[in-house]
Amino acid sequence: MMQQGGRLKGAVIIGLMLVQAACAAFFVVDVWFDYLDGSYGSALSRHLVAETLANVLLVGAIVFEAAYLRTILRQQAHTERVLTIASGAMRDAMTAYFDDWGLTPAEAAVAELAIKGKSISDIAATRGSAEGTIKTQLNSVYRKAGVSGRSQLVSILIEELLDGQIAAAPQPARAAG
Repeated sequence: MMQQGGRLKGAVIIGLMLVQAACAAFFVVDVWFDYLDGSYGSALSRHLVAETLANVLLVGAIVFEAAYLRTILRQQAHTERVLTIASGAMRDAMTAYFDDWGLTPAEAAVAELAIKGKSISDIAATRGSAEGTIKTQLNSVYRKAGVSGRSQLVSILIEELLDGQIAAAPQPARAAG
């Protein structure tokens, strides 16, 4: 979705630059014909110099915009690649931890929703379970992970991300107990 929005913005900017280029071409041709006409006095000469300077600046601005747009689009593509890699690596890290902790599939699903910030009632509604069941499953997750609550559970994954361990297949330490 982010990629489509970025492409649309890029296409709009390119369209605007093409309009600018068409206008610049018109003005350059106009100045060129004025110079070819040759019948101008000193007042008109100053006018042509000013018009020529404005055209040169306009064309220069279009060239700068094109280079800048190219740089921005490359940076956006790089950021999207990194985000995709990090997202996949985060999922891999979560799966590795969940396997390491011996979570059941239901506990892993509940833990993932909790890590995403869902409330107990939202998790219960999503899973079609009672809130009491979700609380029991979360307590089991916390016990198996060796943490006291959601914030510590999330911090384990954030620490991996900040330590740069996510990009290299994470090997979580076994929780005590």
